[in-house]
Amino acid sequence: MSTPLESLFVKVRAENRAALIAYIPAGFPSQAGCKKIIKAFVDGGVDAIEIGFPYSDPVMDGPTIQAAADQALSQGTGAAEVFDALKCATELGVPAVVMTYWNPIEKYGVEKFAQAIADNGGSGVITPDLTIEESAEWKTAVEKIGINPIYVVAPSTTDSRLGQVTARCSGFVYVASLMGVTGTRAAVSSGAPDLVSRVRSVTDTPVAVGLGVSTREQAKGVAGYADGVIVGSAFINRIIEATDEAAGVQAVQELAKQLSLGVREGR
Repeated sequence: MSTPLESLFVKVRAENRAALIAYIPAGFPSQAGCKKIIKAFVDGGVDAIEIGFPYSDPVMDGPTIQAAADQALSQGTGAAEVFDALKCATELGVPAVVMTYWNPIEKYGVEKFAQAIADNGGSGVITPDLTIEESAEWKTAVEKIGINPIYVVAPSTTDSRLGQVTARCSGFVYVASLMGVTGTRAAVSSGAPDLVSRVRSVTDTPVAVGLGVSTREQAKGVAGYADGVIVGSAFINRIIEATDEAAGVQAVQELAKQLSLGVREGR
């Protein structure tokens, strides 16, 4: 049985284009507002959605996502709200995953967490701070429940390690295009195409690039060599800059439309 995420990559490959993957932390800008943003993503043409589990010590996240996570946490966002947002996305008919640090999974219960992902229609989980050496319990859980374990690779990942990490991934391999934290950039790292080709030399699993994309032109550029384009901070910035929640939702849908055009122009 393939997950909705795996089926999506089969579909976009057949259409000779990349998938657009949008990120939003659960509970941001509010519980109800998050669901409106998810709907705006779908209406704007996003292919898959990544729900962030807000965490108090996000080592990989830049200031934009940290600020959004802090706002969500201050409003009481926890596991229940994360799974509720996940369900909201999957019920709208798009593949969805949760991105979370390891601590909330461990706290919730490893197998119980994996089961909750499946129960809410989710395809898998991105674990940015989980190493393959520390993954035995997680590996057992995801294999038993049938969801995608998604690991993150960076420009610093050695060739021998790339093979080991990507062998553990399913759904897609998450390529962090820059060293350091997330955030929008004037230019997407020139190291990203090189890293994607290194990943492709060791696995057939689709490759999605995150960190830095904020414009249609950048989305087009990344879509030229990657299977998926992940956008987070750019959407969050639109919400933060908006005069009110309704304007934020509108701005997100507009940006999603532009990025959706971009991923279709890449090849």
